[in-house]
Amino acid sequence: RDWVAGEAPSDEVIDSKILPYCSIDKKDKKTLGELEQEFLQALQAFYYEKKAIMSNEEFDNLKEELMWEGSSVVMLSPDEQKFLEASMAYVSGNPILTDAEFDELKLRLKKEGSSIVQEGPRCSLRSRKVYSDLNVDYFKMFLLNVPAAVIALTLFFFLDDLTGFEITYLLELPEPFSFIFTWFAALPLIFWLAQVITNAILKDFLILKGPCPNCGTENVSFFGTILSVPSGGSTNTVKCSNCGTTLVYDSRSRLITLPEPREA
Repeated sequence: RDWVAGEAPSDEVIDSKILPYCSIDKKDKKTLGELEQEFLQALQAFYYEKKAIMSNEEFDNLKEELMWEGSSVVMLSPDEQKFLEASMAYVSGNPILTDAEFDELKLRLKKEGSSIVQEGPRCSLRSRKVYSDLNVDYFKMFLLNVPAAVIALTLFFFLDDLTGFEITYLLELPEPFSFIFTWFAALPLIFWLAQVITNAILKDFLILKGPCPNCGTENVSFFGTILSVPSGGSTNTVKCSNCGTTLVYDSRSRLITLPEPREA
């Protein structure tokens, strides 16, 4: 009767916190930043301290809530999560990695193109130098391959003309033969030829970009070998296009450094 009347039985325990991360009460609901911090703290405690600060069900609920909130933390790679955990641990005064291990992890993430390690201009308290991060300019890297692709296509059509348009005949075969020839023979051949031409002219090339630590203007630098002539090794000196400041680009550490006054 109590149930029919709209009242719960007196001996039933109602838990209003079944999903604590989904509370509709604004006073109880935590912010996205707080949820992400709890998630990282749980990972840190489990992997580094070998203890669980929440149950498996609570952790799954927290992870699901973060996914619904659109958090990128739960989509990070293991190395990215480790980097965030190490950063939080360092700020809290309980570092889980040495400085060398942290720098090595950060550099590895930089080379992988991870966005969580990209920072703007800053001053290092350890080295007392001004830095800015470098990242790969994929668009300009792509543009360097365009001339070779055009040459490869030209050679492909020239070969087609020499053979009396036999290649065109193969491209016009009934399906699925035309599809197979196009995607498993013609295009791989053109791609391979373009790579051969590019590698014959440019070797181990890399284009890096980053903001000037002095004015924030983005500058670009090329690293690599052009026709067996090296561009200058792992470091390049670049003049900022806006303020004229001398910048040292290091492709190994992926950093822009303002040289010391005596080096300028």
